[in-house]
Amino acid sequence: MSSAPTPQTPDEPNSSPPVPKTRLDRKQVSRPPAVAADTSRVEAAAADERIESSGSGGSGSSARRILAPSRFSLILVAVIASGALFLGGYSLGAHIATTPGTPSDQESRFSAFWDVYSLIQTDYAGSPKPSQDQLVQAAIKGMIDSLNDPWSSYQGPTDFQNSLLSVGGQAEGIGVQVQLQPIDPNAGTSCTAIGNGCELAVVQPIPGSPAEAAGVQPGDVIVSVNGTTLDGKTVDQATALIKGPKDTAVTIGLLRGTITISLTITRKVFNEPEIETKTLANGAVAYIHVTGINPPASSQFDLALSTALKAGQHNVILDLRGNLGGYVADAVKIASEFIGSGVIAYQQDASNAIAEVTATSGGLATDPSVHLVVLVDGNTASASEILAGALQARGRAKLVGSKTYGKGVVQEWLPLPNDMGGIHLTIARWLTPNKVWIQGKGLQPDVPINTDNARAGTDPVLDAGLAQLGFPAESGASASPAASPSPAASPSPAATSPAPGAS
Repeated sequence: MSSAPTPQTPDEPNSSPPVPKTRLDRKQVSRPPAVAADTSRVEAAAADERIESSGSGGSGSSARRILAPSRFSLILVAVIASGALFLGGYSLGAHIATTPGTPSDQESRFSAFWDVYSLIQTDYAGSPKPSQDQLVQAAIKGMIDSLNDPWSSYQGPTDFQNSLLSVGGQAEGIGVQVQLQPIDPNAGTSCTAIGNGCELAVVQPIPGSPAEAAGVQPGDVIVSVNGTTLDGKTVDQATALIKGPKDTAVTIGLLRGTITISLTITRKVFNEPEIETKTLANGAVAYIHVTGINPPASSQFDLALSTALKAGQHNVILDLRGNLGGYVADAVKIASEFIGSGVIAYQQDASNAIAEVTATSGGLATDPSVHLVVLVDGNTASASEILAGALQARGRAKLVGSKTYGKGVVQEWLPLPNDMGGIHLTIARWLTPNKVWIQGKGLQPDVPINTDNARAGTDPVLDAGLAQLGFPAESGASASPAASPSPAASPSPAATSPAPGAS
């Protein structure tokens, strides 16, 4: 089979993204869009705002992240929360008709359309009367909606631009991840709202965010927003109170142990790191958390891995939890750091033709003496699933955690002419190196970990990853293996609202 160029596109899961730890910020982009597998943070690109809500898995744990989007014709492999989209990969294209107007061989088919369009313009007496642009946009939306595809959608000019913004490396809001959890982890409480034994806890402030600067700490419990108690509110309702436009302030009441704290935080646009690193096991293990699959992430990952190897760290934990995807090309770049040659994934187009997506040479850690463990969860989606699936199928790493999201399709993001917005169109499906299509099924971890009773500030999955490398736990949580790799609930079709953005 001939090798095809690596598509510059992102991917999306086949249903509403799972609810990861809620993150209160709104993603924006400062750099031009690039072609990627899950796209440079395309996860947020399909909506004005996106909320990733995901718990550790299981009852009583639900977390969320809120973000906003924008850009041009991209091919992505990522998930969009508010719009509930996972872009499997994306590409920026310009499939514009070479001849404007209705093709001569299609005139009879479109005559009814033009008749209705003209009648509304001349004879419709209702109010308000739609503009010509509104009629055209409604027609485009109707065509896309007729596909009944949760990943294909039409967005007007403003929403499409916002979608493109989220593919970048910035976020807007206070920047904090939260999760809904039982106050007593041993009570067996199933939490759907705050109160009655359930609390909204801070998982962590986003590095470089206003929340971090204000002193918000992991484990803090948010009890009020602008003086309004959160009792009885869902995670969505609570995060909606925290979100808001930049340069506006929000006051949150925190319970830190037995101490009550009130912090007034100004929402801002801040640079969000695509890579977070630290050393574990007294310097023996390099931990690299990749939050998006895009050009900045792949470049930062290369630098982080190089630094770790030069420091003599030959044990690596790659954390892909909460990574909703991005560009395929960048998924391939990161995978190629550990896989020297051969298939990373397969891509199947509309004609069912299958092309290989292969590793690039020159990876820093292709030597098996570099031991690798990959952490995954229900919000590991799209382009990050391409990465995780390649490492697992090629026998390069074990996956530790819970079943991934399950988005096995690729979208193209196409801007329309004359400021008419743009479309997200599914153009291909992708398969793992062993030709498995994960759509709706996800990747099963080699080491499933039950995190139902995990508390904010502890990390049983990370501890299990350390155990796989032969090192003791460090997070203070005991990692309990899941009874069985039972599949997570099937994702529901993507919503039509904009993807959540971070507050």
